[in-house]
Amino acid sequence: MKTTYTPSGTCSTRIEVDIEDGVINDARFTGGCNGNLQGVSALVKGRDAREVIGLLKGVRCGAKNTSCPDQLARAMERALTQAGQSA
Repeated sequence: MKTTYTPSGTCSTRIEVDIEDGVINDARFTGGCNGNLQGVSALVKGRDAREVIGLLKGVRCGAKNTSCPDQLARAMERALTQAGQSA
């Protein structure tokens, strides 16, 4: 399933995630810190979405209450919920 998510409270303005059978095929960010987000995308590819959610949920960026990785976790939670799978 492919989903597009609009993050809140981060420099990135869009997250696109492709999850199939609970595994992340691809994650792409628009905006934000390009090199760091390319790294995050490469690290999550091929991993179980629920595992990645557990690792990234709650990660903060400086004094912000969220971060691009946290927003990716939220995007995946929403995608799994909409697909009728528990996050």
